[in-house]
Amino acid sequence: MMRESQEGFQTSNQKHLGKKKIQLVTVFCFLSGASNVKPLDGVKILDLTRVLAGPFATMNLGDLGAEVIKVERPGAGDDTRAWGPPFVGTESVYFLSVNRNKKSIAINMKNSRGAKIIRELAAVSDVFVENYIPGKLAEIGLGYEDIKKIAPHIVYCSITGYGQTGPMVQRGGYDSIAAAVSGLMHITGHEEGEPVRVGVAMTDLATGLYTCGAIMAGLLQRYKTGKGLHIDCNLMSSQVACLTHVAANYLNCKIEGKRWGTAHGSIVPYQAFKTKDGYIVVGAGNDQQFVTVCKILNLPEVSKDSRYKTNTLRVQNRKELIDILSTRFSEKTTIKWLQLFEGSGVPYGPINNMQQVFSDPQGPIVSSPCSKGAAQWTCDGNESSHSWEDSRSSPSVVILQALRNRNCPLLESSPVCLLASLHCLWGRCAEMCCAVIKFHPM
Repeated sequence: MMRESQEGFQTSNQKHLGKKKIQLVTVFCFLSGASNVKPLDGVKILDLTRVLAGPFATMNLGDLGAEVIKVERPGAGDDTRAWGPPFVGTESVYFLSVNRNKKSIAINMKNSRGAKIIRELAAVSDVFVENYIPGKLAEIGLGYEDIKKIAPHIVYCSITGYGQTGPMVQRGGYDSIAAAVSGLMHITGHEEGEPVRVGVAMTDLATGLYTCGAIMAGLLQRYKTGKGLHIDCNLMSSQVACLTHVAANYLNCKIEGKRWGTAHGSIVPYQAFKTKDGYIVVGAGNDQQFVTVCKILNLPEVSKDSRYKTNTLRVQNRKELIDILSTRFSEKTTIKWLQLFEGSGVPYGPINNMQQVFSDPQGPIVSSPCSKGAAQWTCDGNESSHSWEDSRSSPSVVILQALRNRNCPLLESSPVCLLASLHCLWGRCAEMCCAVIKFHPM
């Protein structure tokens, strides 16, 4: 949900070039000859979010070139800094995984001078992102209506558990709870088993991706209209939206969702099969692919069986067909089946563990620039210089910044009162207090 500011703001399409080289984590392929200018170069984001959904969103925006200032509690910082083991040095690997490409500033927002710093930073920011319970920031003068008065251009994004209105609005947002309430857990797990939590916090991550897209759309809308706006993202709505066909089945046909394990409710076969030494996932999205599967499994009689001629019939006769296919898959090793399916045009793949994921020839290339420790802002705005090797060895590979290094913002363990000028951050002068600023450039 987006709400426009009623006050105008003159936008500019000027690009800021010549910035320091930044290594990216991207969700797209680099092509030879591509420009070094990042899509969000020059966009300034004030990030008041914690834990996962918000930090994941702002990390992705940072990966695309935005400058992100992460605001944390003095002393403890983001809760996830303590979520471990494992740790890399003193930093939680969990925290490192969602806080690349950011600078950190520790501010006590409950202190009037701390809140004043936030407002001053917001005035020179393009985007303000927060994930507090609705109304909490307004109590200290940092709600949307407050920030809009001093920054009518602001794209202000609120991430909550259940939105800005409704009977659950004052509840905190937690991935597992939202996954349960939204129905995701109801449809996850073995067919006859208990509800299961997805292996990663998919509700948080989906909300983070929706947030990332909404913020970019908000920036585009501001460019067109000259007005700021308020974006409302929440875990509940994001996860319900991701139910897609399961929700549509219920809304249109009153078909209740159910658990299918690795299988699919509307496509057969489309699931994992146990092999002699592991598992392989095979899907037949159309009748011709099913014929090909039967040919590879040396089961020509199955493809000719009238019970399995169409996908609708295969869904109706699921149990008998899956029993036949499962028996055949169990006769060979995973690698042998992978070789047999190679080049067939049928979707297939092994179930990999993490070691296999990151050693797969098609898998992500993990680059790990040498980290020399934290670089610290000085009052004149200069940064410690670091050089990073460009690991884009192939023009069409997806690059992942190593999750195992420490190229994330560090937080001073015992915060001190630091008087500096905001031009150290974004080129404006204002007094700041109760803050220690440290960052890692990438």
